[in-house]
Amino acid sequence: MIVTTAGRTNEEMVQSAKNIAQDLGCMYIQRSKKSIHTLLSEFDQDVLVVGKNRYEWYRENEKEPIFFHPNTAGFRVKRWLQGEREPFLEATELNEGMSCLDCTLGLASDSIMASLATGENGKVWGIEGNEVLAYLVKNGLSVWESDNDSLVGAMRRIEVIHGKHQEILSNLPDNSFDVVYFDPMFDVEIKESDGIAPLRNIAVKDGFNEQTLQEAIRVAKSRVVLKDHWQSDKFTKFEFTVLKRKTAKFHYGYIKC
Repeated sequence: MIVTTAGRTNEEMVQSAKNIAQDLGCMYIQRSKKSIHTLLSEFDQDVLVVGKNRYEWYRENEKEPIFFHPNTAGFRVKRWLQGEREPFLEATELNEGMSCLDCTLGLASDSIMASLATGENGKVWGIEGNEVLAYLVKNGLSVWESDNDSLVGAMRRIEVIHGKHQEILSNLPDNSFDVVYFDPMFDVEIKESDGIAPLRNIAVKDGFNEQTLQEAIRVAKSRVVLKDHWQSDKFTKFEFTVLKRKTAKFHYGYIKC
């Protein structure tokens, strides 16, 4: 991957792009008014564009860039604050001051809800296996602006960790988080999920297996929660209690610890 700046740039953005290239071990390329398509063709590598308000990751053979946005968390936060149901929080039973380890961070939508529920005295860590996505999300959570102070506060409190969740889980002490959460990429694709569609091809597909589950049970004080497609066999295979929703394309399951 190469790193460059947006079309309209300044010295501050150039320096920021150089710093990011160094962080990611990539090469910084001066934009020189070249189009993204030209850069992709010329260098035959992905292009990370550093702009004033966001970073955009352009991948070869993909039409749209990947960038951080709160995805569904924006309206989920508003609905929950207005007293509406939030299935994720019902499944996790997270409350003020609790801790949550999100083993499959993605764009952090569920971690934002966890951080909202656990509040200023809570702790939410999110593990992301893809290094570039982890970098984009970590930056996005720290700079995203909104007129919803609760949303912004929840985003700022999340700690992003790059790595494989199996390895991180195995190095954590017993009972170190109240809830350990998994939302692996579904084996059956949900066509309506436009917000996460670009992530399907970059997701680190670390299988959810018995060893991972046992480590999660060891680390969790309260429960391990799994989100998966309603047709998934993981709920039965690993003996989760399933919270079924009649019209939903996915369910939550939990194991009490």
